[in-house]
Amino acid sequence: MSPVKVGAVAAGFTRDLEFDLSRVEALIRHARRESVELLVLPDAALGGYLADLSNPALDDLPPALALDDPLIAKVIAMAGEMVVCFGFCEADAGLRYNTALCVTGDGVLGKHRKVHQPPGERAVYAAGSSFGAFDTPVGRLGMMIDYDKTFPEAARTLAVDGADVVACLCAWPTSITNRAPRMNEDRQSRLFDLYDRSRAAENQVVLVSSNLTGSIGGMRFLGQSKIVGPGGDIIARTWSKAGIAIAEVDVRAEIETARRVLHHLDERRPEVY
Repeated sequence: MSPVKVGAVAAGFTRDLEFDLSRVEALIRHARRESVELLVLPDAALGGYLADLSNPALDDLPPALALDDPLIAKVIAMAGEMVVCFGFCEADAGLRYNTALCVTGDGVLGKHRKVHQPPGERAVYAAGSSFGAFDTPVGRLGMMIDYDKTFPEAARTLAVDGADVVACLCAWPTSITNRAPRMNEDRQSRLFDLYDRSRAAENQVVLVSSNLTGSIGGMRFLGQSKIVGPGGDIIARTWSKAGIAIAEVDVRAEIETARRVLHHLDERRPEVY
């Protein structure tokens, strides 16, 4: 395949769905001007994230949308020829899920429900139950949602399933228990980058990490959206400010180079783990 123009978004979203939709539209429009072919928006791009993880307010939850909601259809239409990943609160059979969709203007290519949940989420969201890769116009792709990337098995499952690109959609805040005065000194800031680079390098895949910026309630989000190569090198990033990290990546060539001598997936020994 030829090189792919990839964009990782750092932006803030709210409970106001019309505002969020207009921001999504503006980001897609900007990405299209830059000839982006794969755009990864953050978790909770429609409706925002929880305002408090220690004690979520049940009267201030992100709006829950069914897959056939007109707002979802509008994002699909906006995507057009672009592959767009975005997160929202999904309503299904009376339950809420923290969900990521991957779409083009032709419809839904893939869906992931967040599997791993920090304690506060468990009171609000039901957990997903699987990880799977799927084919897209820009190659085989898999998705994770923020806390999923803390667990090496999540990205490894996607890589074993053939994902060349892993999109990780995040609503990743600064430390809740020990917030540093400067964001770049925050423990969660260091972990966020560490997980991104480790998951890419250990699986020798391209990882596209998006994240929220700004604040909701007591939650302050890191930004730090980035594109990471299969050697764990950061190719492009936004730091803590809103924006889009954009890079042209020859995904297959980068992966083949990384796996030329050491091919981690082929050299696994599952029988002894």
